Amino acid sequence: MSDDFNGVLKIDTDGAIATLTLTRPEAFNAVNGDMRLALIQAVARIDSMPDIRVVILKGEGPGFCAGADLKGGLGPMPTDHMLEAEYRPSLMGIANSPKIWIAQVHGSAAGIGAAYAMNCDMVVMAENASLYMAFAAISLVPDGGNTWLLLKGMGYHRALQAIIEGRKIPADECLTHGLVNQLSPADQLEADTRALAERIAAAAPLAASGAKKILRSISNVSFSDAFTAEAQIQGPLTRSADFQEGVQAFIQKRKPVFEGK
Repeated sequence: MSDDFNGVLKIDTDGAIATLTLTRPEAFNAVNGDMRLALIQAVARIDSMPDIRVVILKGEGPGFCAGADLKGGLGPMPTDHMLEAEYRPSLMGIANSPKIWIAQVHGSAAGIGAAYAMNCDMVVMAENASLYMAFAAISLVPDGGNTWLLLKGMGYHRALQAIIEGRKIPADECLTHGLVNQLSPADQLEADTRALAERIAAAAPLAASGAKKILRSISNVSFSDAFTAEAQIQGPLTRSADFQEGVQAFIQKRKPVFEGK
């Protein structure tokens, strides 16, 4: 069965496994307003499917997800409100879902795209892929729970450096820091992800869901609290001159000149 959401993503089901594919390859699957709302609907739709045990999240085209669609603008809603209203439901939906979510990452998972990848319960990454903390290039902090996810995986010192420098974290480093479960040659990524999904789908579903719920709840600082902290800081940053300079430099493909205002 296949279910299309306004041309920006689709759900395919095969037995106990659902595959949610981002389908804006012409924009490197950058997340625009339509995709934000479609992700909310798709996560809820999958949760309502009783026979689905495992979900594979992947992107169509040259990369997993380029992050937020800057060319489409941020929209009329204040950024912190938009993060809470249009990103939180899908990201928290994945975190709280009884299904096991597996990210299949090729190319780059940048910005909020990295949050969607790392927030999945497991991650299979192509050997030539990367996680890209693109926020620093436009004078922003990571959002979508990225700070929490990086801190848990890399520790304070490495996470802070990756954030401030806006690093592309290569696949082998992601594996070393525990940000992903396994690496695969690019031409075997889909098959290896499917094989993992089939093994997880064959496991006891109530026990798998219970283990996920326990591990998601025993950290000292919650993903939800980190998400709120990011949103509160991100709002003022998106109203800064440095952010405007960063976006223009991104579009014009030049190095930004930040002035701290």
